[in-house]
Amino acid sequence: MKSYRPTTPSRRHLTTPDYSGISQVAPFRPLLRRLPTNSGRNNSGIITTRHQGGGNKKMYRLVDFMQTPTNIPGRVLTIEYDPYRTAFIALISYRDGRKAYILAPDKLLVGATIVAAPTTSYTIGNRMQLKHIPVGQSIHNIEIRPGSGGKLARSAGTYAEVVAHDGGYTDLKMSSKEIRRIPWDCYASLGQVSNIEWNLVNIGKAGRSRGLGIRPTVRGTAMNPVDHPYGGGEGKQPRGTKRPKTIYGKVTGGRKTRNRKKWSNKLILQRRPKIR
Repeated sequence: MKSYRPTTPSRRHLTTPDYSGISQVAPFRPLLRRLPTNSGRNNSGIITTRHQGGGNKKMYRLVDFMQTPTNIPGRVLTIEYDPYRTAFIALISYRDGRKAYILAPDKLLVGATIVAAPTTSYTIGNRMQLKHIPVGQSIHNIEIRPGSGGKLARSAGTYAEVVAHDGGYTDLKMSSKEIRRIPWDCYASLGQVSNIEWNLVNIGKAGRSRGLGIRPTVRGTAMNPVDHPYGGGEGKQPRGTKRPKTIYGKVTGGRKTRNRKKWSNKLILQRRPKIR
């Protein structure tokens, strides 16, 4: 984590990740795309997600979450920053001439060789089936269904721990301490996702949030009664409602939102502990 001298009030507490391990090269152009921006609006122009808009221009990197198990080794060309995600990405050059971006695990070095196969060596960055990964190993970019591509443990610093193998399933302990069961024919990559200090970042100033595309948030208690359930009153007022509510009057704060009929409920062995 990098801190700065307090030359201005906004830089006094400003912190950024350590980018010293990032390759000083331009991104690979064939894997770049321009995504349309909608500032949180739907196809009718109505804001469906508040506090979004503006931000710096950026290009989307086509990251290969599938990493089809071809058993063809690939060499790490670069470790790069991705403006659309918290983790770093790595550009891989395979022996068949193909190039692709993947999520870069922590401690992956430029020049290293990785491979995706049903079973391979236990080297950081390699990808294999869950049933061949030993208990206690840290993994990331985990499939939920065979062939669906990585869905779990993809953000910076996250990982899951292999707990057990039994009856065609592998039990994983997630970063949230939830224990869930995954078919052991699914693939996962070895190691922890890079940029593990991302949770220590201090934005430092409002302008940096605007560059990230985050617009200001107004407190509900500062609004008028017509605009929010907490609005109105002279000066500082209590909430005035029995239960916490959103701007639309929907009860929140403690209400369970997960669908009781979701197909994967039966695969969750232990829910994450409540935060007191």
